[in-house]
Amino acid sequence: MPENKTPNPVYAKVERCAAAVREALGDITVAPIAIVLGSGLGSVADRMDVACTVPYAEIDGLPVSTAPGHAGRFLFGSLDGTPVAIMQGRVHYYEGYPMSDVVLPIRLLAQLGVRSVVLTNVAGAVNPDFIPGSLVLITDQITSFAPSPLIGPNIEEFGVRFPDQSQVYDQELRNCLLRAAEETGIPLKQGVYLQPTGPQFETPAEIRAYRLLGADVVGMSTAVEAMAARHRGLRIVGISGITNFGAGMPGQADLSTEEVEEMGKEISKHLDKLLARALKLITAELWSETSSTDSVGAAIPPAGAASPAPHTEAQE
Repeated sequence: MPENKTPNPVYAKVERCAAAVREALGDITVAPIAIVLGSGLGSVADRMDVACTVPYAEIDGLPVSTAPGHAGRFLFGSLDGTPVAIMQGRVHYYEGYPMSDVVLPIRLLAQLGVRSVVLTNVAGAVNPDFIPGSLVLITDQITSFAPSPLIGPNIEEFGVRFPDQSQVYDQELRNCLLRAAEETGIPLKQGVYLQPTGPQFETPAEIRAYRLLGADVVGMSTAVEAMAARHRGLRIVGISGITNFGAGMPGQADLSTEEVEEMGKEISKHLDKLLARALKLITAELWSETSSTDSVGAAIPPAGAASPAPHTEAQE
């Protein structure tokens, strides 16, 4: 950063929060892979060997989760022997936070050295073939209904002014999830995620419109996190757990938060097994010292550097 340049206040806030987490961690090394756990999915962390817990509320300036089913804490340790950082709960735009705070935890993880993030959520099905209880690998997203986290002066420390969004969800990471699903025998569908603002559930007319736009699932998180993560140069993969059909679809009664959270707990029984296997594949194939991509613990791109393009099989 040039001398005498006043840091962007968003960047300064991220760095203050990162410094506080580093102090809490002491000599514990942050893994290059992180998982964000959505509503009702927090039990995935029960299998984790936790070396350090950092509640969001203990980090000055970090937004605190207020939604049901979100514990609101960072966990650092390992899952079935694989080093990982876990966000047990997230914050949402509908909670009243500015969008820069909604994506602050993702930017903080990058500041700590995380290079790849698995984003999970629970969502409603727009595609009638995605029945409740299904797991869906996100292939693309529609973000036109939520404010972009990149609005305002560009933060050069994070990425370029106009980041490419041709492949938000990394194809090679998706291949790891598909392989993990095959090896564990857990069905995994694929589809497009759409994020409105919430907190209200969608109307039947909105669900019909989203289906016409090409959405398969709809939820109130994840897409803006993915956008901020890609701006920062992180490699992303996303999974939605289907808790219900969209409003007005056959077989769906009135929607409730309790229904979503309860189904999320059922979904987590399969998700934890899938993630444990996928993490091993990602670590072995993407983050080894001999990988053709970034190595474990590789430095985040310097200020002003272009975000690296997603790695695809065609680039091998």
